[in-house]
Amino acid sequence: MNRKITLVTPDAPPPTPAPSAEVVQRKLDPKGIRLGVLDNSKGNADHLLAMIVDGVRAEIAIKSVVSLRKPHVTFPATKEVLDTLTAEADVVISAMAD
Repeated sequence: MNRKITLVTPDAPPPTPAPSAEVVQRKLDPKGIRLGVLDNSKGNADHLLAMIVDGVRAEIAIKSVVSLRKPHVTFPATKEVLDTLTAEADVVISAMAD
């Protein structure tokens, strides 16, 4: 019995190094960034995002955090959620977890 199995390995381009926290901090408001957090509603995403926020906070100043959650994991974020993040955040972190 010969069965053909095709393996697909998606290759992303190599990542470019991120600027160091010191370089990023110099370009930012001295009072800190307005950080947006978008929870995709999967289990434990809130815990993962909290750890990420703590890690960012340890590296750069954060002026404020706006944390929003999608209504359901299978649907995209609503226009209202995206508009709020656009208005209230300089950068947004989104995460999935289980």
